[in-house]
Amino acid sequence: MSTVQTRCACDLKSSPNFGDRKEGRKVDMLVLHYTGMEDDEQALNWLCNAESEVSSHYYVHRDGSILQLVDEGARAWHAGKAVWKGDADINSCSIGIEIANAGNEDFPKVQLDAVIALAKDIIERHEIAPYRVLGHSDVSPGRKIDPGSLFPWQVLSKAGVGHWAEPETISGGRFFQKGDEGQPIQALQSMLGVYGYGIEITGVFDDQTETVVKAFQMHFRPEKVDGIADTSTITTLYKLNAMLPQL
Repeated sequence: MSTVQTRCACDLKSSPNFGDRKEGRKVDMLVLHYTGMEDDEQALNWLCNAESEVSSHYYVHRDGSILQLVDEGARAWHAGKAVWKGDADINSCSIGIEIANAGNEDFPKVQLDAVIALAKDIIERHEIAPYRVLGHSDVSPGRKIDPGSLFPWQVLSKAGVGHWAEPETISGGRFFQKGDEGQPIQALQSMLGVYGYGIEITGVFDDQTETVVKAFQMHFRPEKVDGIADTSTITTLYKLNAMLPQL
């Protein structure tokens, strides 16, 4: 396959798990993952095993070294069943980066520096908007939780990668949780949908709403991920929506 070269130093290791992007689709999204496995080589081999039917465009080792597994022009199988802004074919419009991390540990600085450099290169070349840099948990709430609440999105944002608003301080005040109903819940669901999350507007704080609130918190308010829409969560969501371009 013809490989799209980045400005970041990276080696090649071919994965067979890719296909053609949907005709006419432009890359306009970057999705970050973690491997969720203790054995990094096992995780890498799984991404390159035809039986797994999963892959990513890039793999970032803990030491910061980068492997390209799939050509950027191809549709890597990294997002799976996912949706964002009503689009259910995330693989056709995105680049996927897999980060070696078991899921319960901090990310080494050398690894984060490599992720940032690679992401900035991809973002610049494909003109990806900050609010289109997402986690697997954003596009697949509940089904996936990576890159997890320990992933430092704020650090990436300060380096020019991704969308971020300083989370509102957690305090008392009104909150919404599973079982609540009414117009405020409908408004919350609408706000989450406006940002991009796949959520049905039911007016009921149901299981799907709790799941999406948790996904939002993991990315944008990681101090407390409990699925309860407290004042901090709602205000942070409001600030992020206010920062979106007016289309």
